[in-house]
Amino acid sequence: MVAVLEDDGNFALKAAPNSSVTLWQSFDYPTHTWLPSAKLGIDKRKNTSQTLTSWKNAEDPSTGLFSLHLQPFSDGEYYIRWNGSNHYWTGGKWDNQTKIFSGVPEMRANYIYDSFNTISRFVMDLSGQIKQESWLPSQAWTMFWSKPSQQCEVYRLCGPFSVCSEQSEVLCSCLPRFSISSPMDWNRSDWSGGCKRNSNLNCAADVEKDRFWPMSNMKLHDDPQSLVAGSDQECRTACLSNCSCTAYAFKDNNCSIWIGDLFNVEWLKQGTTPGRSFYVRLAASEIKDPSKKSNVIATVTGSVGAAVVILAIVLFAVWRWRRGATVTTKIVEGSLIAFAYRDLQVATKNFSEKLGGGGFGSVFKGTLPDSSHIAVKKLESISQGEKQFRMEVSTIGTIQHVNLVRLRGFCSEGDKRLLVYDFMPNGSLDYHLSHRKDSKTLDWKMRYQIALGTARGLAYLHEKCRDCIIHCDIKPENILLDAEFCPKVADFGLAKLVGRDFSRVLTTMRGTRGYLAPEWISGVAITAKADVYSYGMMLFEFVSGRRNSELSENGAIKFFPTWAASKIAEGGDLLDLLDPNLETNAHTEELTRICRVACWCVQDEETHRPSMGKVVQILEGVLDVNLPRIPRTLQLLLGNQEHIVFFTESSSSNQNSQTKSNTSTASLQNPNSSSSTKSES
Repeated sequence: MVAVLEDDGNFALKAAPNSSVTLWQSFDYPTHTWLPSAKLGIDKRKNTSQTLTSWKNAEDPSTGLFSLHLQPFSDGEYYIRWNGSNHYWTGGKWDNQTKIFSGVPEMRANYIYDSFNTISRFVMDLSGQIKQESWLPSQAWTMFWSKPSQQCEVYRLCGPFSVCSEQSEVLCSCLPRFSISSPMDWNRSDWSGGCKRNSNLNCAADVEKDRFWPMSNMKLHDDPQSLVAGSDQECRTACLSNCSCTAYAFKDNNCSIWIGDLFNVEWLKQGTTPGRSFYVRLAASEIKDPSKKSNVIATVTGSVGAAVVILAIVLFAVWRWRRGATVTTKIVEGSLIAFAYRDLQVATKNFSEKLGGGGFGSVFKGTLPDSSHIAVKKLESISQGEKQFRMEVSTIGTIQHVNLVRLRGFCSEGDKRLLVYDFMPNGSLDYHLSHRKDSKTLDWKMRYQIALGTARGLAYLHEKCRDCIIHCDIKPENILLDAEFCPKVADFGLAKLVGRDFSRVLTTMRGTRGYLAPEWISGVAITAKADVYSYGMMLFEFVSGRRNSELSENGAIKFFPTWAASKIAEGGDLLDLLDPNLETNAHTEELTRICRVACWCVQDEETHRPSMGKVVQILEGVLDVNLPRIPRTLQLLLGNQEHIVFFTESSSSNQNSQTKSNTSTASLQNPNSSSSTKSES
């Protein structure tokens, strides 16, 4: 008998070396991670099942409370359960035609296992969420998506008598007059023990009655018991008469009481709906008796009037300060927040710090009261109504990917339309490629990772969402960089905001000159391949470190892609194309790969362009890329040299460069034809 750790991560016991007989394998007993080739389902013959089960806490890998199961007698429907019983999330039924789960289109089989061939994992996390994570060059796991999308939707995540809050830096906290039951587990992200009372309740008739602490704007996921009561006092008395009653609520002549430990309480920010108020039962010693009045009596009656005036001034100042410092928000469609316009004015200091702008409007930096930074985009020329705007924004807000800027919320008041994003401290890719004085020169490794990350974000929009989302304006200005220079595609989905009808997109949105696909300019309906073309044009700028089109001193247009395409086709030294600031410090194979991909992406016929999924695989080195043909558009530019010159290779004259370009054109007039499938690989 031998033990073998196989390449796919399966630990197996074999009858003998090189034997095909497996006596036992770890894939039959998964823990919290789902690996490729492992099964997660039900064996009806053996009456056994495989499940993913979370860790107990961040340091203890023993069995936790949350598990992912295949639901018996279902069409491939997965459930997440708490403690093996209560289920609080389902992936929906499996659609064999579209190869997606109805409730979570991101959870495609090939996506779980392949994940664009990067190092990735699928885990049942101790947070009660299933997560798809990828390993980044920064040596850290980064989440692509998670379900449920909000942690507070996880059943009993925070334990008894605790409050869950998505807005707070601390996810779980105790109710007033309660304290953490197990600080050690709490610090290890295991909140299941919840909180305990500081003082025990008194249910005896001969002692002082318990009192109630009001909690406003809360969301309680557990269903209470309903009682008949004509007033708030009657409802309160009904709770006090039951020693197991821990909370009550009275509204619109409806009395609700909660029996036993209080679970699944979620705190919502002020102004958020739907929220409700309820009263938590506490020992009398925990709350001052409101009937006991202060014995302090004012002796100088003449100063009362002045004191009232001073108090009024102070209260007014506090009110004005709170009004300016508090952001009135409303959570809609999951995690998206509906901001009030005035609060965004305050956060951005009346839109004073401009970060940039484009065809859809300007972007401003803002700071929320919790000191977190945001980027606020004021949309212009957006004509649809509020209902349609909110619906489409909520659709975009559910999309989560490590290479897409997260939409935090929006504002829709009258004709005012604003989008609120996470703030990216390193600005846009354009800022760094332009070599400004205070910008950082991106080395080749970083440029390549930014190109790959951008491709992954676009592939997710095109191929992994429920509906294909076309960005329509890919350019360096819309690629933002976070603190670790991880690329984030910004302004994605704005085409959907303008309208789902492509003809409307054509008439109201023209993208950016220099990145537009030929079919878009000619007026035909666009597809996702329009983004591929724009991405290819941007790749040339990754290589050269400058704009594709520049005006020389003598008025001639310098167009880098034409010269680059001829250089690639003739098999020249591609290091000549490289940004001089890199001093030829680039990985030759990666440079060849990225130049060839750029040429394939800007082919005139969209069927000859690769999909973004194929681009990702090529840049990852999984697929080889053939030598591309020079697109007809670039060939025409090569043939018309009265007004066009190309970037010189070194100090050689423009005439020499043009001569080489003409030679390349002549040798590529009849390129070998290939099918679109071959072109993409």
